[in-house]
This record gives sequence, structure tokens and C-alpha cells, in this order.
Amino acid sequence: MILFCLILLGAAMALHLATVVLSGQRYLSAPKLPAPSDRLPALTLLRPVCGLDAFDEDTLRSSFHLDYPDYRIIFCAAHENDPACALVRRLIAENPQVPARLMVGETPLTGNPKINNMHKGYLAAETDHIVMTDSNLLLPRDYLRQLVACWDDDKIGLITAPAAGSHADNLWSAVECAFLNTHQGRWQLAADAVGLGYAQGKTLYGKRSIIDAGGGLQALGRDLAEDVAMTKLIRGQDKTVKLTKQLYFQPIGKKSFAQVWARQLRWSLIRRQGFLHLFLLEMVQGPVLPLLLCLGLIAAGALPAWSLVALFVVWYGSEWALARIAGWPATLRDLAAFVLRDALIPVIWGVTWTQKGLVWRGNTVSHSAKPSRA
Repeated sequence: MILFCLILLGAAMALHLATVVLSGQRYLSAPKLPAPSDRLPALTLLRPVCGLDAFDEDTLRSSFHLDYPDYRIIFCAAHENDPACALVRRLIAENPQVPARLMVGETPLTGNPKINNMHKGYLAAETDHIVMTDSNLLLPRDYLRQLVACWDDDKIGLITAPAAGSHADNLWSAVECAFLNTHQGRWQLAADAVGLGYAQGKTLYGKRSIIDAGGGLQALGRDLAEDVAMTKLIRGQDKTVKLTKQLYFQPIGKKSFAQVWARQLRWSLIRRQGFLHLFLLEMVQGPVLPLLLCLGLIAAGALPAWSLVALFVVWYGSEWALARIAGWPATLRDLAAFVLRDALIPVIWGVTWTQKGLVWRGNTVSHSAKPSRA
């Protein structure tokens, strides 16, 4: 039994370090960009808006300053009285160099309000290549060039990227960054490195011809989140989902415990509903199992007491090193946020089993809602 526990502890530590290495090596060189001679496809940047957050002016303004020869922007709002509409109209007026427009209204197509909001823009897009990007993502100048450069294989059906948290103004926003960066981002980058890419709704770059072949935007309402449905839509056509080499920043600002809890519980429920087999394995991703094994082995006299300290140093030291390499938040507060995050993970995982539905921006989201005939 002691030998088995030693092997299990070593395997858990090796897996953790492997994800750190696989994700960290993506930041040791600059992202790939198209060659100057490459013909770049015309693109439509589709950005749904809903309400105003603290950094929305910065993130939406970044849409107009992309180094790409042929793109246009369609902003989508569900209602005319949405406070984001005035901001979007002002930004469009200030940036006449980029073709852009705001479309208002929603189609009751699915149980997902985000899809219902984007549908009009998707239909209005004049290009086959469409990039669906959340309003709270800060786009680097070479954002579109990076996405296009990733599409380097005929088997690819979608390019995507999770968000990396930045601009954390308090401890709980640092915890949110810890969830996004050295936990979720680390695992998703590592999974993509071994060919297991999963779509993330922050950035979805695909071809309308492929999406339509899988059922169109309506098909993205089959699950609680469009990224889960998109992963299934792409794989259903025997194509792959590929992540960008590096992640793009989402400014977090100030968060409360309640906000972090609600968001992480919502995404935990989405993972349970969309990929149950992976959700069942989430409890072995954090340090809880290695910690229990280490304590048991120390109690049995198989390991010295200082092994517990060594476990924490290696576990969190490697995460901190990854954050430094990637340019993610990496202060002493962030180290504390790593520990708080890992304390919350098993609690969130357990509570997820008691949840049946979720609320997004005040809307109840359901994958079972029947679409209208509109």
C-alpha cells in the first residue's frame, strides 16, 4: 500500500509539472504570424455586447486598432436601451478607418441569450471567415494575424483561446486570475499541446461554411454554453479545435467573493453538463490528492515531515514560475490566491452536483429550450 501511494504521489506531481512545462514552453518564443507574402482572408469580427463593465471602453476600442488588411466589425446588442450601445456608436464615429456597425435586436433561436444576440450579426457577415470575440477581451494589434496563422492544417475546424486574467485590483480578483491563468489556462494549453483542444467562447475563429455544415448558430444552443456545443460541432465533422499559442488578456478589475463564486460555479456546471467524463476527473487536478497522500505517508513513516513543505514549494513554485514566464500576475498576493483557489475547487465541485440551471447576465440559460421558428 505504501509503495502504491508513493507511485500515485509521484504520478500526481509529474502530471502537474508536465502541464506547467507544456503550457510554459508556448511563451518562450513569439506567436507565429503570417509571412508578408501570404494572402490573408477577409474577416468579420463579431463582438456581442451586454451592459457595461469597467474596462469595456478599452476592450471595445481595441477592435479598431488591429493590424490586419481586410476586416470589418459587427457589434451586436439585444436591446436599444443597453448602455453599451452609446459607447459602441461613439467608438464607431471616432474610428471611421474601420468599417463597423452596431446591430440591435435578438432572435429567440435558442435558450442561450448570447447566441440569440449574435445571430443577426452572423447572418449579416459578408465573409466566410468569422471571429466571435467577447466584449471584455483586450485585443493585441496582431490578434487577427495570430488567429489566421494558426490555421495551418486542413483538419482544423476552429481556432480558439481561453482568456488570461489581468488588472486584478483586490484579493478576490486575484483569485479569479488564479482560476483563469495557472489553473484553467494551464490545463487547456497543455491539453492542446497533446492534441486535445476545446473551444472557448472568448475567441471563436471559424468558417461559416463549417459552422453551417454542423447546424449553424442554432446548433450552439444544444448545450449550456456555446463553446461546449462548438467543440462538439467541430469534432462531429472530423475536424479539430486548435488553441492559439498564447492567451489574450481579460481585465478583471475589482471582484467580490460572491462574484468569483457565482462565475466559477456557473462554469463548473457547464463543464459537468458538457463533458461529464472530464468533470469527474477535476478533483485530481489540484493539490488535494497529493496533500492527502503526503500526509498519509508521513504518518506511516515513509516520508520525512519536510516532504509536506517540499510538496507546497514545488507545486506552487512551478505555478508561480509559469505565471512569470507568461506575463500573468505573479506577486505574493497571487501566491495566496493560488492557495485560496485550490481550497475552493473541491467545494465548488461538490456544490455543482446540486445545481440544475445557470444565470448569465441576468438571463436564465437552458440548453433544453426549444428554438422558435423565427
